[in-house]
Amino acid sequence: MDISLVLHGLSGALVALLAAVLWKLGPYLLAPFRSSLLNLPGPPSRRWLLGSLKDIYDSDGEVILDEWIEQYGPTVMFRGFLNTPRLFTTDTRALNHILTHSAEYQKPEEARRSLAHILGRGVLFKEGDQHRQQRRVLNPAFGPSQIRELTDIFVRKSMELRDLWTSTISVQGHVARVDIQKDLSKMTLDVIGLAGFNYDFDSLNPEGKPNKLGQAFQDIFDVPDRFPLLLLLRNFFPILRFIHNKQSRKVEEAQAVMQRIGMQLIQEKKAEITREHAEKSEQEKSFDDIERRDLRSRDLLTLLLKANMASDIPESQRLSDEDVLAQVPTFLVAGHETTSTATTWCLFALTQNPRVKKKLRDELLAVETDTPTMEELNALPYLDMVIRESLRLYAPIPTTIRVPIKDDVIPVNEPFTDRNGEVQDSIRINKGSHVIIPLQTLNRLRSVWGEDSYEFKPERWESPPEATSNIPGVWGHLLTFLGGPRACIGYRFSLVEMKALVFTLVRAFEFELAVPPSDIIRRATIVTRPLLRSAPEQGSQMPLYIKPYKCD
Repeated sequence: MDISLVLHGLSGALVALLAAVLWKLGPYLLAPFRSSLLNLPGPPSRRWLLGSLKDIYDSDGEVILDEWIEQYGPTVMFRGFLNTPRLFTTDTRALNHILTHSAEYQKPEEARRSLAHILGRGVLFKEGDQHRQQRRVLNPAFGPSQIRELTDIFVRKSMELRDLWTSTISVQGHVARVDIQKDLSKMTLDVIGLAGFNYDFDSLNPEGKPNKLGQAFQDIFDVPDRFPLLLLLRNFFPILRFIHNKQSRKVEEAQAVMQRIGMQLIQEKKAEITREHAEKSEQEKSFDDIERRDLRSRDLLTLLLKANMASDIPESQRLSDEDVLAQVPTFLVAGHETTSTATTWCLFALTQNPRVKKKLRDELLAVETDTPTMEELNALPYLDMVIRESLRLYAPIPTTIRVPIKDDVIPVNEPFTDRNGEVQDSIRINKGSHVIIPLQTLNRLRSVWGEDSYEFKPERWESPPEATSNIPGVWGHLLTFLGGPRACIGYRFSLVEMKALVFTLVRAFEFELAVPPSDIIRRATIVTRPLLRSAPEQGSQMPLYIKPYKCD
């Protein structure tokens, strides 16, 4: 073969590769010079590649974002990957516009790619009509009546965790040192297994086999002690997925475990539904005669599969088997990791506020049953205030991200002054610009919550500040569960489960932080997990001393 032809072919391939790279990088390379966000106030960028992203990652609890709002005003521009401008605003009118126009403000391609890599193409991945279809089918599984039926699972598994800690104390002595984050994650995994799929992962059983799924989640959500640059690059440039490090291999192995277990659950559940229907049906009756009235079931997977098989439900409202499978890792992750993280921070807050802990325990001990119903849990006013305050101050997910699919003008509550000293009454934004939704920052903003906004004060919920009524959240004048059409579908599930946990554990135990408070730092990847400043290489943990509560 003529060597010149080979060289010509190679050069052509290199040119094509270079063109593809430039096509991919083009918008990012041009954005720092052409973006309509350039006139917004904001911090200087110290890095060309990462902009301010590493500063945010290294900031304890991403508090640097709050500092920028305090310094530059409610509407800020900071630099992201390749120094591209990003919009960060706490203006509630602007946020309401973005969240309620979810068809026009979608997750960016790289964020959806990352979600798909970990969770599959479930409801968190879908956009537009596909998202609306999946939400419509899934919504009944998360309504109040469904959560009411699931409350006994929440309470029963909370009691199993209580018994596990009691056993640990008996082994270690009068007091046990426990990593509560690890055990809370096991408990919430067991809950979503039963509530979502009628499957007991048995994670809380100390005599059981090591749980592969629990370890998979630990690998996915564990917080690296250094900025995950390769993960960021792989999200933007899929071709780099062939480059592996320890963390990427763990994520891929964890995804394989979730896919395998998800398929197993679906196959077992379909066989169970078929068997049950055959037993109830007359010999000559066709299996296709499952109807909508047969769909009442306690677990999510049964509901979805029966909906997919029902003859009287329109085709447009059904999910394919592929779509159902995609929901399994989505709800395994979203259904347990956020709640376990939120409860971890709630118990941490109680260790730092003995007065609140005593007042809460007094209310809980006045309840005459160990197995409260959903109504009984929701009727406890101080428990409700503690949960609200914990989710305000310690939102499990600190931020999320959107991009407009077309140029837009975003209205604002209050005019602001741009970098040029001109007063602006709206935000002009280009198609594809990144918008950071400030769940955590808005939840603790001094201009909304007062000068004590960083303090854990459940009593503030007796009379919330008037300014909170403008926060466009789906629950409790908070942005913790987002708002608009893409608000968290499982927020009721999470709230009642969290109440059941706190109810059971605070009645049973005294808690004390096992390290100095200054040793606890908050580090966010997907969720905000605790790390020890003294031992970041050990991964996320929240060590508490636990002993049985004894009445005076």
